Amino acid sequence: MIILAYILAAIYILALVFITVYAILEFQLLYYYLKKYKKIRAYTPPALKDWPMVTVQLPVFNEMYVIDRLIDDICQIDYPREKLEIQVLDDSTDETREIIHKKCAHYAARGFDIKHLHRNNRAGYKAGALKEGLASAKGEFIAIFDADFLPRPDFLKKCIPYFQDPKIGVVQTRWDHINEGYSLLTMLQAFQLNVHFTIEQSGRQSGDYFLQFNGTAGTWRKKAIEEAGGWHTDTLTEDLDLSFRAQLKGWEIYYLQEIGSPSELPAEMNGIKSQQARWMKGGAEVARKLIPVIWASKLDFWQKVHAIMLLMGSSIFLVVLALALTSVPLAFLLVRFGIPAKLFAFGLAGTLSILLVHYTANVIIAWQNRNPLISFLRFIFLFPLFLTFSMGLSLHNSVAVIQGWRGKKSPFIRTPKYNIRNIRDRISNHKYLSHRLSWITVFEGLLATYFFYAFYYGMRTHQDAFLLFHLALGLGFSGIFLFTLYHLSLKN
Repeated sequence: MIILAYILAAIYILALVFITVYAILEFQLLYYYLKKYKKIRAYTPPALKDWPMVTVQLPVFNEMYVIDRLIDDICQIDYPREKLEIQVLDDSTDETREIIHKKCAHYAARGFDIKHLHRNNRAGYKAGALKEGLASAKGEFIAIFDADFLPRPDFLKKCIPYFQDPKIGVVQTRWDHINEGYSLLTMLQAFQLNVHFTIEQSGRQSGDYFLQFNGTAGTWRKKAIEEAGGWHTDTLTEDLDLSFRAQLKGWEIYYLQEIGSPSELPAEMNGIKSQQARWMKGGAEVARKLIPVIWASKLDFWQKVHAIMLLMGSSIFLVVLALALTSVPLAFLLVRFGIPAKLFAFGLAGTLSILLVHYTANVIIAWQNRNPLISFLRFIFLFPLFLTFSMGLSLHNSVAVIQGWRGKKSPFIRTPKYNIRNIRDRISNHKYLSHRLSWITVFEGLLATYFFYAFYYGMRTHQDAFLLFHLALGLGFSGIFLFTLYHLSLKN
């Protein structure tokens, strides 16, 4: 038993070290953000006299609820019409195809260069559609928007001038959220995405580290795509893969935090899970593919470290799950064998780093125009819920990460959108709702019971070292479990 106790303690410590290092590197990005971001933000490219040819690509698959508004929005972009080509890259198998056909005919009759490129198969999924569209694209620059995005009319005129710097291969913009206040789930998603689209992206730019193209709301130089080897179809996150290959070729990604591109957040748990699984598995696939290449590159040490940790971001959930599962037996063995709980106190540094990063990204930056007191209270409410929500997703995301590291292939499961904007909109009675109960959901319910029992037993026996952790895990897994069941029960 004493050997088991020390083995569990070793696993727990290693997991905690990984999380702490990851959190401290996030804090380093915060430092670079605060130190250098204002200087980067002050740069404005000179005005353009002649606008270049731009192709806007809209990769879609079965998006009958949002495709109308997408095409309407793109055709409102303020850009010389003779220099703008629109490709609707359509893999749809339902009514979406006919909606697109009618919309494209409507705008083509009004002088827009808009093409409906429909494929009868989904070879390569989104990457395959982008690759096929690129072969016939007329633009020197390629702007990409997913079906749930609504770029503002001045998007291209604000982004394209930055390409006057010949080293820039991508201009990426910030995601805004048209339905952030719809529910607790959308608020928690925005809470985390605000960190990525402020501290992480801008901090990496300020520190001269690798950034990522986020798959949408960004513009590529066509030459950069081609020199990086084009769109590859061997991962579920083709955007992250191409981002890194382009930067390894010497191209730079320029991030524009000031330009927001409104989008719709998934409003139901099964949509969130499908999106998370794709991001997590794809991240692991790219890490498996490119970490050896990055380590062997001529990047300096800290550039390599931050690039690898960016690719390892999805694997944090696997580490959190290992931390959670080992904590229950370890809690009882600590008392029996006299292992001091303060041995794990260094993990508080990681928690403090995460708190400061999220506070800055949300209260100081994203909510800066709101009442300071209300913003502070909102943060106090959302931060612990965000931590429990993340813990509750650790099983689901860990399965995706393991599959990615193993190289197990799976189809690209798109995240359905329902044109949800405010509290008056309803998720029910929509065609794309899922009703499939997975084994992962069952185990999420079992893990909720497991951690609630650990909390109860700890209270009963006065073993308080892990009480808050086990309570948070119980709440997290039960929340994910109950939200999943509720959304599975909604009618199509």
